[in-house]
Amino acid sequence: MDKKVVLVTGGSSGIGKSIGTYLMAKGLKVYGTARNPENYPDFKAFELIPLDVKDMESVKRAVDQVLEREGRLDVLVNNAGIGITGPVEETPHEEILKVFETNFHGPVHMIKAVLPHMRKQGGGTIVNITSIAGHMGLPYRGFYSASKGALSLITEALRMETKGFGIKICTLAPGDFATNIAAGRYHAPVLDGSPYEDKYAQVIDGINRDVDHGGDPLQVARAVHGIIHRKHPGVHLAVGAFMQKFSLTLKRLLPDKVYEKLLIHHYKL
Repeated sequence: MDKKVVLVTGGSSGIGKSIGTYLMAKGLKVYGTARNPENYPDFKAFELIPLDVKDMESVKRAVDQVLEREGRLDVLVNNAGIGITGPVEETPHEEILKVFETNFHGPVHMIKAVLPHMRKQGGGTIVNITSIAGHMGLPYRGFYSASKGALSLITEALRMETKGFGIKICTLAPGDFATNIAAGRYHAPVLDGSPYEDKYAQVIDGINRDVDHGGDPLQVARAVHGIIHRKHPGVHLAVGAFMQKFSLTLKRLLPDKVYEKLLIHHYKL
């Protein structure tokens, strides 16, 4: 058959751009998405098409555009996402809704749009980019953890519901990678006199340092390429530094209170 056709949401920068560029170099036909592709006039890595994952009509137009051009869609990489930090008590509710609209509802809109076409063509691959943070409730990143954790759980349900359709579905959870995610992350303001003031500011500094010293997002791209060519990918896969991936093993093996103490020690709470 012809080379696989791939749609990568959030492809204009960071991990999405790395995934698309790498897959193009490997001979796949890649379309990336951005809410406003005209804002990237010098972007040459692959074609960007307009898409807002929060808007179901925009989702339908983007998927139809790829299908009209290529006649098929073999791979969806649900990469578009936003960050959020803040104490649970003090994070504005409208910001909580925004992060779930993008990180959870957005991928669900995409999945609903592509499944009928993949089923009709007899196969396909859906890779939901989650996060190692989505496997645990992290302090001052609780809503980000929850949005990515929700995407992980819906993936488990979806795999069972679509069993027999010939469609591979999995999650890929990155750890910390050197991207521009911090620039677009919503930070609940550090309120003067808040009971969380000192600890929240301390954790934010640590989060930003981790991203600044994160790995090359090319690692994520290679992992996605491997998933596409794997006959039976696992349910939940992870990519990142050894200790970040090992934290998932510890989460499974250790009693909850012991694991909680490890996180408290790590964040110096």
